[in-house]
Amino acid sequence: MKIGLFIPCFMNELYPDICKSTYKILKQQGLNIDYPLSQTCCGQPMANAGCSKDVNVLAKQFVKIFKEYDYIVAPSGSCVSMVKEHYAPFFDNDKDYNKVKASIYEVCEFLHDIVKVENLNFSKPYPYKVGLHNSCHGHRLLKLASASELNIPYDSKLKNLLNKVPQIELVNLKREDECCGFGGTFSVQQEDLSIAMGKDRIKDHIDSKASIMTGADMSCLMHMDGIINRNNQAIKVKHVVQILLGEEV
Repeated sequence: MKIGLFIPCFMNELYPDICKSTYKILKQQGLNIDYPLSQTCCGQPMANAGCSKDVNVLAKQFVKIFKEYDYIVAPSGSCVSMVKEHYAPFFDNDKDYNKVKASIYEVCEFLHDIVKVENLNFSKPYPYKVGLHNSCHGHRLLKLASASELNIPYDSKLKNLLNKVPQIELVNLKREDECCGFGGTFSVQQEDLSIAMGKDRIKDHIDSKASIMTGADMSCLMHMDGIINRNNQAIKVKHVVQILLGEEV
């Protein structure tokens, strides 16, 4: 099978090392990975701002580029959910879009559900206390974990993966799935509220004695990392794939 690696635009610009780590962890599984150089933004920022004509152009471009792949994998739950949940108005039951919608996965979701967690072996130890931030899109739309409001038995694909890492200690948070306040344009339009929500999530991790905060959406982690750096707080931020690879803190 052939996998198309979808790298969100902000990660390409701001977090190239995490993009490389995503490629590395997929290659470790012996997978055939291709990175189409003509890929562009998925259109999520435009959708959040109500610019539907711009989204239409980007959605058509995205499907044209990725329709030939067996799977599409990306290190961002929110961008994956953009393609799965918000492209339909631009396609009239189009077979190419339906194929893309069914084939796109967030990288942790792909490792857990397609490669299968029981087939994974992460050999590098990670001797740190880690707190897991569940970003809203991945948590509720992609079902990376059970949302607390559903009152069903809790399961977390991210925790299942992280528990395979030697010497890691996952801390217990008071609020497992509370929003960090990023939300793209929300953090611009409601800056004070966004920052307050981010501070609450950081405090929960620090109170739980975590030295590392991780998650599957770098946009949310970026928001909180900015708050952490401005306040000189003693906690670091790492994307899940960096921990699975055992990369240095």
